Amino acid sequence: MATSSQVKAIPDGMHTLTPYLICAGAAEAIEFYKQAFGAIELARLPGPDGKIMHALLRIGDSPLMLVDEMPQWGAGSRGPHLLGGSPVVVHLYVEDADAVFAQAQSAGAKVVVPLADMFWGDRYGQLEDPFGHRWSVATHQRDLSPAEIKEAMDNMSKEQKLQCGP
Repeated sequence: MATSSQVKAIPDGMHTLTPYLICAGAAEAIEFYKQAFGAIELARLPGPDGKIMHALLRIGDSPLMLVDEMPQWGAGSRGPHLLGGSPVVVHLYVEDADAVFAQAQSAGAKVVVPLADMFWGDRYGQLEDPFGHRWSVATHQRDLSPAEIKEAMDNMSKEQKLQCGP
């Protein structure tokens, strides 16, 4: 048996921060994430009632954990639909935002923010998956300094004021 000095505090393949999603229908969510984002299933632990007690996926180079919604366990086990939405957005950097956005839509995601070139240098949009989780999808296109980003944001704000009136 390995001693605690031999065990890595952060296991291989994991990151310091990993999203853990609660889904009403975790098995269906796993299949959706495979279709929408090319997720690879690494582990699944079903409970005695067939609900998923824990699952581990990988999207790109990042892990994603998820579990079935279990409201009988309290507020911490409710997904976005029971809560009336989620204030959290999972951000996904990809090589081709247009292709991933289209793939996710084909799998059943709905557009929240249309994909567009943004003032901070990314091609960016937001989707909501069928389980109520929001995802931003982006491809970084331009490196900008903080001053350039601020200037672009200010110019965008001025344009919006002109379009909307005083």
